[in-house]
Amino acid sequence: MTHTHDVQHPTAAGEATGTAAPAAPLLPAATAVTLAETALTRAGLSVEDARDVAQALTDTSLRGIDTHGLRLLPQYLEELADAIATARPTIRTVKDSGAAVMLDADGALGVVAGLAAARIAAERARSHGVAAVGVRNSNHFGAASVFSRHLARQGLVGIVTTSAASRVAPFSGTEPLYGTNPLSFAAAVEHDEFALDMATSQVCFGEIKERRKQGRALDAGWATDAEGRPTTDPDQAYALSPLGGYKGQGLGMVATLLGAVLTGSPVDWELEHIGASTPGRSRGIGHLVVCLDPAAFAGQENFAAGLTSMLDTTRGARPGVGAEEPVQVPGDPQRRIAAERAELGIPLDPHTASAFAELAAEQGVAWPGVPA
Repeated sequence: MTHTHDVQHPTAAGEATGTAAPAAPLLPAATAVTLAETALTRAGLSVEDARDVAQALTDTSLRGIDTHGLRLLPQYLEELADAIATARPTIRTVKDSGAAVMLDADGALGVVAGLAAARIAAERARSHGVAAVGVRNSNHFGAASVFSRHLARQGLVGIVTTSAASRVAPFSGTEPLYGTNPLSFAAAVEHDEFALDMATSQVCFGEIKERRKQGRALDAGWATDAEGRPTTDPDQAYALSPLGGYKGQGLGMVATLLGAVLTGSPVDWELEHIGASTPGRSRGIGHLVVCLDPAAFAGQENFAAGLTSMLDTTRGARPGVGAEEPVQVPGDPQRRIAAERAELGIPLDPHTASAFAELAAEQGVAWPGVPA
């Protein structure tokens, strides 16, 4: 899995790797949570942390962001087994100035560290109106929207970013220096939500690998070769391109500034990639969670009314000639996919299906082709 948050290309199949399983089942969300939670508990996590991670991965897959969902579970279990991630971390406060808190995650799984930061941020924002919680010494973050939406569901505004290992060359450059560094913003009112979770690259690296396997050309603007020339040949792709050229480079640098530099963590080009990390050592990733309490600004009622108006007005905009879909706001595609998958089940790529079939067999849970 790469370090991207690519909600622009939420493919149901994900990235098929390893030994192909039989036709992948549509996995009910409740079953996914049970299998993942049990596996994580057996790997040493507390019941509470295992539940949090299992729910986060399942919710992410439900929303169609397969690159950051259930297919990460085998990698996380491997990192726990290799002591890259700490099963029972002692997350400690390094600095505390009230509205600003700095945490050391003790090598925790990124979901565990991120939710710890989000919970502190929510508490402090209620007291101070604003809060910022930095995290160092963590691991792969998963989908940044897990944490921004955690805050939004409490009537707060969540702003989240993280550092990530280098995949993206700066505009006009050749060497990959920056990660696909996500920026996520979320706010919600009853029955509605603004949920932006975007990579600062044109596409996720997983899509490049998938196109290589399929022998399909890349879309123009996705990647460059070793000399910095745009390429559509997946075998020649050396670095990803920033979203929107120079502006996207700037956004990626903002994520590095906030997630790594501000938290005293290694910068992107100093990080090891997930799946290629040194056993026994945390990857040292840094995160930042910012929380705003609308009550300290326009007030909760005014904020809710304004957010509703913004969402409704945007969706009500007249589509352009030839548009295939109505105007949407960030989070709309994911909500639509989540409704479909909640009813039908979550499709799994062959590699993830094989991994979950093994978990089902170990746990005595019914699975297609596997006796309970």
